[in-house]
Amino acid sequence: MAGGPIAPKLRNATTTPLTGIYNSPYRPKKVWPPDFSKLSEKEQFRFERRYKRRVKLATARPRWDKLVRLTQLFSVTFVLIYSVLFMDWNTEKQPFQGVRDTVFGAFGPLSPDQRHKRQNPDIEAITNSK
Repeated sequence: MAGGPIAPKLRNATTTPLTGIYNSPYRPKKVWPPDFSKLSEKEQFRFERRYKRRVKLATARPRWDKLVRLTQLFSVTFVLIYSVLFMDWNTEKQPFQGVRDTVFGAFGPLSPDQRHKRQNPDIEAITNSK
């Protein structure tokens, strides 16, 4: 078998690698990045705008951005609600006492202390309304 086929590893080793800057036989049409000193201001602006747009698209992470925005919104909302309704300000007069009274007054009928008032309707007021 003197004239048999060459093993694949040996076949690849016998070819000479391409020399020069590029390993591809196809040369690029334009040099990148361009030499900005040789370009006009209009061409420089066009390249900068294109590059910024491509970078913005490549680095866009919509799911992550949405998660960060929602986390910020919920944390700020929680801190505001806690500080207005529940936080002890260590002062003689609470600055948000009027807001607290209004909010807790609105949710007061839902408390377990006033459950019996909700369960016993006024029968006379219902029958006299006809």
